[in-house]
Amino acid sequence: MADYVHGYSGTEGGRLADQAAVLTELLHHGVRYPAGSRVLEAGCGVGAQTVILAGNSPEAAFTSVDVSPDSLSEATRRVYAAGHTNVTFARADIHALPFPEGYFHHVFVCFVLEHLPDPGRALRGLARVLAPGGTLTVIEGDHGSAYFHPDGAAARRAIGCLVELQRRAGGDAELGRALYPLLAGAGYRDVVVSPCPVYVDGSRPDLIDGFTRRTFIAMVEGIGDRAVADGLIDADTFAAGLRDLERTATADGSFSYMFFKAVAVR
Repeated sequence: MADYVHGYSGTEGGRLADQAAVLTELLHHGVRYPAGSRVLEAGCGVGAQTVILAGNSPEAAFTSVDVSPDSLSEATRRVYAAGHTNVTFARADIHALPFPEGYFHHVFVCFVLEHLPDPGRALRGLARVLAPGGTLTVIEGDHGSAYFHPDGAAARRAIGCLVELQRRAGGDAELGRALYPLLAGAGYRDVVVSPCPVYVDGSRPDLIDGFTRRTFIAMVEGIGDRAVADGLIDADTFAAGLRDLERTATADGSFSYMFFKAVAVR
């Protein structure tokens, strides 16, 4: 797996939880699994999505895997604190899944492929453990889709640093727009990709705080030191970019971003 550009700090874990909470209705709409289903969550991270999955499908059996033992420990704590008992955790690499062929009825992948140097390879590996006729759900963002008012050159430069750092780490921060060709190229059928837009303005103070500030701006802010150290931007310009982004989170500002959700059949 590529380097996780956002890092594994407690702050990042909190940001992921905030993101999952504020986007639950948007991203998990229609994601329900029948009783008795075996579902693989590939790349569960700190369990931010796991809690939602387990709660929405209490009679399905989830296996949630990740390469980071620290993330798995936090995911386990988070899920059990929520009272869910239908999740089993395991440390595993998405490229070397230790499960029999066709074992799972469904697979769920959220904000994972964007961090991989070869997402097509990962998708082919997931197909191996997915039963014929089973479904794969993939959710990814696209940092190139961010639009805001007032616009600001420094803000765009700061966002561009995030995209570039992820590229250097082997990932693709704009992968959302490529989901259809990726899935079709990996051999999946009946691929349907749905855009999931988030639009925030002064009429939605919950999203101003939960998405614009605590999800997106926090994500950009988290790579500031690294961007400056790598010579992508100077500290003053990055700070100006953060101020530009904060300006979009005021009563007369606005912010929009596009997620992409794909469902496909093995």
